[in-house]
Amino acid sequence: MSEGQHKSAASSAALSAGESLWQACIEQLAQELPEQQFNTWIKPLLAQVSDDFSHVTLFVANRFKLDWVRAQYSHRIAIMLEKLYGHPVHLELALAPRESQARTYSTPTSSNSGSVAEPAELADDSASAAFKNRLNTALTFDTLVEGTANRMARAAAMHVSGMPGQLYNPLFIYGGVGLGKTHLMHAVGNKLLADKPGSKVLYIHAEQFVSDVVKAYQRKTFDEFKDRYHSLDLLLIDDVQFFANKDRTQEEFFNAFEALLAKKSHIVMTSDTYPKGLADIHERLVSRFDSGLTVAIEPPELEMRVAILINKARAESAEMPEEVAFFVAKNVRSNVRELEGALRKILAYSRFNQKEISIMLAREALRDLLSIQNRQISVENIQKTVADYYKIKVADMYSKKRPASIARPRQIAMYLAKELTQKSLPEIGELFGGRDHTTVLHAVRKISGERQQLTELNQQLHVLEQTLKG
Repeated sequence: MSEGQHKSAASSAALSAGESLWQACIEQLAQELPEQQFNTWIKPLLAQVSDDFSHVTLFVANRFKLDWVRAQYSHRIAIMLEKLYGHPVHLELALAPRESQARTYSTPTSSNSGSVAEPAELADDSASAAFKNRLNTALTFDTLVEGTANRMARAAAMHVSGMPGQLYNPLFIYGGVGLGKTHLMHAVGNKLLADKPGSKVLYIHAEQFVSDVVKAYQRKTFDEFKDRYHSLDLLLIDDVQFFANKDRTQEEFFNAFEALLAKKSHIVMTSDTYPKGLADIHERLVSRFDSGLTVAIEPPELEMRVAILINKARAESAEMPEEVAFFVAKNVRSNVRELEGALRKILAYSRFNQKEISIMLAREALRDLLSIQNRQISVENIQKTVADYYKIKVADMYSKKRPASIARPRQIAMYLAKELTQKSLPEIGELFGGRDHTTVLHAVRKISGERQQLTELNQQLHVLEQTLKG
């Protein structure tokens, strides 16, 4: 190999490793920060990483955002970069140049099924250059790993993409964070456009719909608003639980909903709970949500988590041995987003240390995560502690008895199990006498809401948490 080729290869390797460092940092921030904060302040950042990784420059769009990111997030980002790299990293913030830089990495768009970040690549509707459908072209049925946890939802979504406006309208998909709801919606839109390129499709987060309603109200541009939303062939709307307590938004969405159904357009929605479990949403809207097909996505089972890890490693041009994938899958069980975050850490650790991926390397890369899990509180301990506190029998936690003196402590125990353990809702339900995960979700939402309003309950929960944490 010539000297020029050596330099080119070295440059390419540095570029790849620099990108991996920033991607690993972004994945971690996506897990730790609230979605709105991440999308507003972290997602737009561009990063420039020096060849030796000792210096990272973040480019910010304007002076206001630069000052805010420096004050609120720079210290956290610097610590995270140092933790990922294993050595001190100097972090600098600068205003973004007008032209893109040679080694500048944008916030990665994950192909995982529950990525927090909005897609970086937006596909335009070929029928109208001015219309943005906001679809991420990487999120398709082909890139979604199928398993027992998502099989029914995937089948329903595929049916909708092939025969929009007919059965399963609306399609309501619900489940926890990072399980693949958003991926499925993008897959429906991408499949429809592949089959019928002239279709008018829009993917949007519920918060953006709220913002559009506010703007239309302020500017008195409701005719334009209606032209945009009432003319769609397919509306994909994420996290409709954000409509809670927003009366004007709910009214406008109801109108759009009726208009789209009347013209046999299709609506696909996602939420963190089933329709009747939604809080502070008008009953007439809830009944519309529940009028088509409602399907759940569960946390992925072990084999599915293994397949996801192996597939995503290959997408990153890396091979993950099956035994390593099983090791990671057994220790990261809650959702796909956390799985991918663990994978990013392992790949970055492997590349920075120039070591092959093994169980030993994975254990070292994930030592903080594994350390937290080793200190985890068991559901059984929660049940015993809560039963003792409220002077009921531990057996009452599993029984079918429903008097308030028993049902209330049981709901509190379910809430604490969700807050203090890594158990999924179905797993918690199983440990409470084989109850359905929707029962657990109802308990969690109820206690969480009441905790904000009832001082006495908040004090009781604080005592229980301190007791359990030792």
